[in-house]
Amino acid sequence: MGLVLTVVDAFTDRPFTGNPAAVALLDAFPADETMQLIAREMNLSETAFVVPRPDGDHDLRWFTPATEVDLCGHATLAAAHVLGGSGQFHTRSGLLTCRPSASGQIEMDFPADPPRPAPVPDEVASGALQAGSGPAAPVVTYARCRFDVLVELADAAAVRAFQPDLAGIAALGSRGVVVTAAGDRPGLDCVSRMFAPNVGVAEDPVTGSAHCALAVFWSERTGRTGLVGEQASARGGTVRMRVDGDRVVLGGDAVSVSRVELLGER
Repeated sequence: MGLVLTVVDAFTDRPFTGNPAAVALLDAFPADETMQLIAREMNLSETAFVVPRPDGDHDLRWFTPATEVDLCGHATLAAAHVLGGSGQFHTRSGLLTCRPSASGQIEMDFPADPPRPAPVPDEVASGALQAGSGPAAPVVTYARCRFDVLVELADAAAVRAFQPDLAGIAALGSRGVVVTAAGDRPGLDCVSRMFAPNVGVAEDPVTGSAHCALAVFWSERTGRTGLVGEQASARGGTVRMRVDGDRVVLGGDAVSVSRVELLGER
């Protein structure tokens, strides 16, 4: 089966930064096994498969190299970008609406994910999530979200220097672990990094779905509903957030960088 995918760098306005996602526009979904094999071949955090509906909306599914996931922000942003900047997507997480903002970014209406504070497990307190022989960064807050564990560290420097123990992170059983701290420069409310070995992603460059929780977490601490977050991965990216009741609006730029043609069997 021949197939063309567009690779989009999301949550950035510069190629080769942000989080790359592959987007396939299709007339119908292939078999689940085929989509998983395509995602494994693309070997990006997510590959998005988009199918039009008769009413003008689209069905959207996301696959990491290892599994299908319930929610993905950067690949939704990438899909909307490929469709011209807007779209309504029917997904495992309900209806997601994307539209251009006044600034030209794409805004996405997602479900809020309020973190639920929990006792710090002994293994986390003792540094089991962190590799290396030095002292572990102390955990300020430990919380559980819909998909992930959220860990607040003392400051942004600790987040930027964090060395993950991927086996320890996987042992928690969640999709992944988000480490975060308050921002360290003007105009930046928080920094974060996200590690998801249980779905085949060692470190995700920029994670839209994690900001459904980060927006609520930092809104409660700052008293503001509008926030800006930096995901401090090697590629880096910026996510604008606005808390609106039980929804979170995530905004970001996107840029197409390549097209990939899969030739199928020969």
